[in-house]
Amino acid sequence: MHHILTSILLGIVEGLTEFLPVSSTAHLLVSEHILNAPDGQWEAFTIVIQLGAILSVVAVYWGKFWKVLVGLPSERDARHFTAAVIVAFLPAAIAGLALKDVINGYLLRPDFAMPVIAVSWVLGGLLILFFERIAPRPRFTDGDRLPLMKAFQIGLCQIVAILPGVSRSGATILGGELLGVERKAAAAFTFYLAVPTMLGATVLELYEKWPELSHAGWTDISIGFVTSFAVAYTVVKSFIAFVGRYGLKPFGWYRVAAGLALGVYLLAR
Repeated sequence: MHHILTSILLGIVEGLTEFLPVSSTAHLLVSEHILNAPDGQWEAFTIVIQLGAILSVVAVYWGKFWKVLVGLPSERDARHFTAAVIVAFLPAAIAGLALKDVINGYLLRPDFAMPVIAVSWVLGGLLILFFERIAPRPRFTDGDRLPLMKAFQIGLCQIVAILPGVSRSGATILGGELLGVERKAAAAFTFYLAVPTMLGATVLELYEKWPELSHAGWTDISIGFVTSFAVAYTVVKSFIAFVGRYGLKPFGWYRVAAGLALGVYLLAR
């Protein structure tokens, strides 16, 4: 019963935070720490529930992705869309492969990651609040038709999400805004970019963690997977409208509060 409840809670955390600018990796690490679930089984578990979140994007944008796939041989817009996602994906893919050992062996160690997460949450929140105020007037309003150079620059912004506590979606949306991309367009492109980025990282992790997965509790994993998919689906469906209306400031204030709370918790221990 304890494992089932932990599976549901971690699935909710993953589904809620994967596409919000608050860092899902940080929330999962903190949640696992609080729930006393840092062993190999739960490490493998979190990899699989990330796949549930990825599939939620595919489900929401299935019509879009199918239209692009069918139109690749003959439609210019479909080829441009695909090229934009690929050039945006490459910087983080290359950096992730190059720094994989550092990330897994050092950055994600709980004793190192927790203080870094607390600082990253606070600094990231303050940066969101500051950059939201100075972002230039948008010049690009269609996330489906961004210039390739603009897509590549957004992809460069995604690299900073390698650090625990730095949000991939926050980096790309905020980076897009500073590059003159309208907020809702940047959010839409962030969802498109999430599919190859997260899918590639998840497949690599699944390959490397397969021994742990082969001994994992598949009932717990299935519960977490379904929970993550359902929650993330709801978030993806509503996030762009929310960001268009309120911007990223609510997430900035949340990050500052969460970082301060985690810092107090760590000092108290």
